[in-house]
Amino acid sequence: MRSLVPFRDINVHASTSHYAFTSPSSPSAQTLVIERPSGDIRLNDGALLGAKRVSSIAGILGIIKLRLDKYIIVITKAQPMGRLKGHMVYKIIATEFLPLQERTLHDPDEDTYLDLLKTLLKTGPMYFSYSFDITNSFQQQAASHPSLALWQRADDRFFWNKFIQSDLIDFASGAASGSGLRQHGHRETGADPFILPVMFGMMKITTTRIKSTPLTFVLITRRSRHRAGTRYLTRGMDEHGHVANFNETEQVVVLNDDSRGMGGMGAEEGIQNGKVSRFDGQDMQVMSYVQTRGSVPVYWAEVSTLRYTPDLQIRGVETAVGAAKLHFDEQIQLYGDNYLVNLVNQKGREVKVKQAYEQMVRMLISGPHEAAQPDHVTSEKIHVLEPTQKNHEYDRLHYVYFDFHNETKGLKWHRAQLLLDQLKEGLIQGQYFRGVDMPGDTQGRLEVRNRQVAVVRTNCMDCLDRTNVVQTMLARWTLTRQLIDIGVLRPGESADDDQSFKILFRNVWADNADVVSKSYSGTGALKTDFTRTGERTRAGMIQDFSNSVTRYGKNNFSDGPRQDAFDLFLGAFLPDSSSTGSNLVFVDRRPVLIQSIPYLLAASVFMVLISSLPRSNSGSAWWPLRLFALFWVAVGVWCFRFIYSHGVLYVNWPKLNPPRWANEGYQETMGAIRQDKLLGPLVTRHERGASNARVSHLEEGKKRIQ
Repeated sequence: MRSLVPFRDINVHASTSHYAFTSPSSPSAQTLVIERPSGDIRLNDGALLGAKRVSSIAGILGIIKLRLDKYIIVITKAQPMGRLKGHMVYKIIATEFLPLQERTLHDPDEDTYLDLLKTLLKTGPMYFSYSFDITNSFQQQAASHPSLALWQRADDRFFWNKFIQSDLIDFASGAASGSGLRQHGHRETGADPFILPVMFGMMKITTTRIKSTPLTFVLITRRSRHRAGTRYLTRGMDEHGHVANFNETEQVVVLNDDSRGMGGMGAEEGIQNGKVSRFDGQDMQVMSYVQTRGSVPVYWAEVSTLRYTPDLQIRGVETAVGAAKLHFDEQIQLYGDNYLVNLVNQKGREVKVKQAYEQMVRMLISGPHEAAQPDHVTSEKIHVLEPTQKNHEYDRLHYVYFDFHNETKGLKWHRAQLLLDQLKEGLIQGQYFRGVDMPGDTQGRLEVRNRQVAVVRTNCMDCLDRTNVVQTMLARWTLTRQLIDIGVLRPGESADDDQSFKILFRNVWADNADVVSKSYSGTGALKTDFTRTGERTRAGMIQDFSNSVTRYGKNNFSDGPRQDAFDLFLGAFLPDSSSTGSNLVFVDRRPVLIQSIPYLLAASVFMVLISSLPRSNSGSAWWPLRLFALFWVAVGVWCFRFIYSHGVLYVNWPKLNPPRWANEGYQETMGAIRQDKLLGPLVTRHERGASNARVSHLEEGKKRIQ
C-alpha cells in the first residue's frame, strides 16, 4: 500500500557500492538505493545484502552536489517539540554528511562549503513532522488534497530543503534531469516516504488555561526560502517578486485537543490510564490567525562601509512595478486583501524607503485616495492610501503608514494602540480561520466554519523590532476576539485578564521575535522587554544597545559567510566542479598592502601598550621611548583612518553571490587608491589576480531559482 507520509524510522545500510535506506517498521516497503559514486537512484524490492555499516536516522534531509562530490545529508538527531492535533513535531538537532565517493583529493573550497553547510544546519532552527504539513497554515491545509504525498502538499515558499531534495523529487516524479538519475518516465511512489519537508523558523507548542478553560497555544513562524539571507546583504525585492526576510506567522489555539497531554511535553492533563480523552465531550476546535512580514517591495539596498549607518540606495520605482505585481499577485491569491502596514521613519534616511513604497502603491491601485492624520507629536501620525475603485486585484491593497518612532518616543509604547484603532475595521472584516474536527474522518481533516480573508503585512526597515511589537499587539487583540466569539471570554474581557496566560503569551511572542531576528540580523530582537513585560525598561534599553553593537560587528564581519551558507543550501549558487584546484572561490585576492593594514593597526596598538608599561626613570631612555610611542600612535591613527574611509574593502562580503553594489564599491574604491601617488604604485605592484578580486566570483557559480 502506498505511503503518503515519510517513514518515521529509517536504517542506512552503507557499502562501498551504494547506500540503501529501509524502514524497519515497513518491511514490505521498497528500499531506496543511491549508487556510489554515481549518485544514481533506484528502488529495490527487498533489502540489499553486503552492507558494512548499518545506522538509524530520523530522515533524509536531502542530497547536495559540491565541487568534488555529492553528499547525502541525513538527520541523526531530532528533538520532539510537542503535538499538533496529535501529530508530533520535531526540531533538527544533528545531521551527518554521507559522501558518495572516498575523497582522494584535498580541496580547500570543498572543506569551506561543508563548514558553511554544517554551521547553517547547526544554528538554523528547522522543524519537521512525519504526518503533519507544518509548511502550510491550517486554512491552507483544509484546502489541500489528502491523496497527495506530504511533500507534494508542502507550501513551496516554506519547503526549505526543496532544493537539496530535488534529486529525490525528480526521481519520484519521473522527471528527467541532468543529474545522472536513472529515469523511467513514470511516478515512483515508493520514493515518496523518503522525502521529508523541513520548515525553517519558529515553533512553540504549549498547553495552558484561560479562565479554567484548557487549550493548546501554538505559535509558528515560517521563513520563506526565496530571497533568504542576512540583514544588509538581502534587502527589498528581486525580479521574481520575492522580498527579503518574508515570514508568515500563524497563531493557533486548539480547544478540546485530544492530544494536549503531550502537546506541552509533560502536561499533567489529557492522558489517564493510557487513554486520551476529549474535554466536555466536544469536538476539537482549531482557531488560527495569520500575519506576514517582508521587506518593502521595491528595488533598494543598504551598502555596508563599516560606518554604523550603511549607505542607502533605491532604484527607480518604475523599474520595480512588474516585480511588485508578481509579489502582490501571490499575496492576494494566498491571503486575500492585504493591509500594508509601514513603520519606517518619516524623516532622515528612512523617508526615501517610505516615499518609494507609497509611490509603488499609487501606481498599483485604482484612483488612490490619500488621507494623513497629524497630531501634536507629528505632522503625519497615520497616512492611508486606499483605492477608490475596484477595477482589478491590486485594489485589494490597503496601505497604512504609522509613525511608530515619533508616536512611541519617550517609552510611550501604549500609543501603538493608535495603529490598532486604525486597523480595527479591517481586522474585523478580515476574520480568522476556525475549523472543527470531523468525527470519523480517518485523515484528520477539519470542517471549516470560518475563513480568514485578509492579512496584515507589516514592515519596518529590517522587519524585525518595530514589526514584532505591532504583530504581537494585533495577535493579542485577535486572540481576545476569538475567545469571546466561542464563549470562553465575555464581551469586555481580555485574554490579558488571566495573569498566567498573559505572561505566557508575552514570552512566546518575545521568543518568536528573537528567533526571527537571529536568523536575519545575527542577534536577538530589540524592544523585547516591552513584548515580555508590556513596559519599556532601562535594562531593556541597555540590552538593545548591546544587541545593536553586536549587530554592527556581525553585519560587517560575519554575515558574508552566513549569506554564502544560505545561497549554497537553497541552490542560489551551484559550485563549479570543472576547475578543481584552480581559481579557488574563497581565496582573498586583495592586494597584500590592503590586507596588511588591519594587522599593522593591531601591531601599532600593541607597540603603544608596550611602550606605556612602567619603566625605570632613566632620563636617557625617556625621549627615545616617547618618540617610539608617538611613531606607533601615528601609524595606528593612519591605519584606522584608512580602514574607516575605505570600509568597503574590509567588509566581509559573500564570496559566492556578491551583491552588485559590493562589486561596484570595490572597483570605485580601488580605482581611487590606484590614483594615490603614495599607495598607487605599491597596490598595483602587489595586486593579486583581477582588480575586483575581493568580489570576483560572480561567474564561479550559476544562480538557480527554484
